[in-house]
Amino acid sequence: MQMFLAAARLGNLTAAADELGLTQPALSKGLKALESSLGVRLLERGRFGVAPTPFGEALIDHGLVVEAELRNAVAQIEALKGASSGHVLLGCGPTEATRLLPQALLALAESHPDLRVTVLYGLNEALMPMVRQGEVDFALSSVPPPAGSAADPALMHERLYAEAGAVVARAGHPLARRRQVPVAELLKARWVLPRRRELERLAFDDLFRAQQLEPPTAAVETTSTVLMKSLVMHSDTLTFIPEELIHWERSAGQLVTLNVAGPDWTRWVGITRRRRGSLSPAARQLLEQLKAVAAALVSG
Repeated sequence: MQMFLAAARLGNLTAAADELGLTQPALSKGLKALESSLGVRLLERGRFGVAPTPFGEALIDHGLVVEAELRNAVAQIEALKGASSGHVLLGCGPTEATRLLPQALLALAESHPDLRVTVLYGLNEALMPMVRQGEVDFALSSVPPPAGSAADPALMHERLYAEAGAVVARAGHPLARRRQVPVAELLKARWVLPRRRELERLAFDDLFRAQQLEPPTAAVETTSTVLMKSLVMHSDTLTFIPEELIHWERSAGQLVTLNVAGPDWTRWVGITRRRRGSLSPAARQLLEQLKAVAAALVSG
């Protein structure tokens, strides 16, 4: 399975053999044995490498989950043997990378200095497939509210805390001096916003529709929160993002939230895991640290 996944990912048998520390004949033999056992061709061989067939594409989805479970099993065996090291693969959203995750990682380094953590950064549209396919142990990001339900039955969510969203402007923005800004006045603004599938963008649109107004068109749509904050900081462009995301810029007097006359919006921060997956001891240690830091942020 590892041979097949490496070959499908790299598209080249020589590169896959090098990555796995095998000779190319040994890799080819293993791939042929796998295809023979399944009775189908998994890879199309061509002049420029290999590509998965439809049968191979079907196997990739399940194979990634199998690989993740084997990785967790090995980690658990090492823990039972008394090994203090481990490796956690984590997906993280931009807001959670502001304070929650850094503080948890620092605490983890104090209590378990030999644990290693790899963090893959992104928005939910990228993170959820990573969780589903076993590319990460779990994701730290937005999760459905208590009254909601998971869109994907293969995933399970654990809520940590709720946080507010806000219209954000640079500190010297003309609207920043206003006690309250009517929603209708925001129609004139230039906006940089998340893409339409993201929770923040849906909440932004609802802010206007609640006033029977058509939401403004974004001048810039992006998955980059760095770009959002940079555009807002250096122009009169506005954005709509969770307040936590500008914690440090607000503390430095660079960005502010506008008091907009409209319904409040909150989102839930939490953990997303595969429903039928397991967690390694290392992943459980990090999860406990995240819960402790989340509780401290809420109480503080």
